Amino acid sequence: MEDLLKLRDEIDVIDNEIVSLYEKRMKIAERVARFKIETGKKVFDREREVSKLEVLSAKASSEFTKVGIIELFEHIMAVSRKRQYQLLTENGLVEKPELETVEELELPKARIVFQGVEGAYSQQAMNEYFGQECDSFHVETWKDAMEAIKAGKADFAVLPIENSTAGIVSENYDLLVEYDNYIVGEQIIQIKHALLGRSEAQISDITTVYSHPQALMQCNEFLYAHNDWEKISLKNTAVSAKKVMEDGDKSHAAIASVLTADLYGLKVLDDNISNTQNNATRFIIVTNKKICAKNANRISICFEIAHESGSLYHMLSHFIYNNINMTNIQSRPVKGKNWEYRFFVDFEGRLEDDGVINALRGIKEEATSMKILGTY
Repeated sequence: MEDLLKLRDEIDVIDNEIVSLYEKRMKIAERVARFKIETGKKVFDREREVSKLEVLSAKASSEFTKVGIIELFEHIMAVSRKRQYQLLTENGLVEKPELETVEELELPKARIVFQGVEGAYSQQAMNEYFGQECDSFHVETWKDAMEAIKAGKADFAVLPIENSTAGIVSENYDLLVEYDNYIVGEQIIQIKHALLGRSEAQISDITTVYSHPQALMQCNEFLYAHNDWEKISLKNTAVSAKKVMEDGDKSHAAIASVLTADLYGLKVLDDNISNTQNNATRFIIVTNKKICAKNANRISICFEIAHESGSLYHMLSHFIYNNINMTNIQSRPVKGKNWEYRFFVDFEGRLEDDGVINALRGIKEEATSMKILGTY
């Protein structure tokens, strides 16, 4: 039987050689970067890398080592690119920022649009961000809100993007890609659902309940206890409350906020029917202006990647190597492309930070497409 310590000593000798050769290779990669700086040549050369991997993997003695060699050199070349991106930044080769930095957003004079009717949670988020006396109007759909700022009818739109229990609002992620609008702020509000009915109603009278699909899901434990009720989805919670008021039927109820009850003259049949007490929704503030506030320290982007093994890892590694903290990642199917996805990432940082510049440069070069959705 071979001696384990002796085998480990042999591995240590080889590892030291690998470290030495790796550092030698990286020094040459820096010289390659300087050549590219002088000539304006792009860092990422996909055809060159694919050809290189084919040549190297052909030298393998088995299928197992062939796969390992490909993985090893993919990683080595990816790290080499990251160093080259750093050198481009260090030499002042930085693209002009896509967004103009302003001292602060002009909130007091702004006109804001939200989806729904009076009493919607979007209105509550708007009031908390812009103030109770803000100049606002409401539209029927989230797409209508995006159209309103695109057409200049409003300066900002307030859109829900994520709920702590129900997950993302997928339609609004898709709208961020469809429209040339930008996130400039966010507002998180606590969601407390109540069961609302006509003033003459009791819970025992209820046969039908209306609400937004997410609200119905967030209260499904309460609704399970009333399995005989018909559950009907509407566009939002406030619309549901308004419908109960207009129907004049004491067997109808809505799941909405207590504030909505006051607005539409409804009775609170149960003031807290949510599955959890820690229910919050994150709303984004969107504009059609390519701006960001000077104190913005969070960035949202989206990108598409090749449908290949390891492609997402290589994109996310740009955040790792530049010491950037990701706070959120989501995916959505790419329209018209089966089994291909667009990824949405939120991360901490400022557009002028060197690490952010390097990461965005790498993702832009190596992804199929990339878009900065905003910084706030």
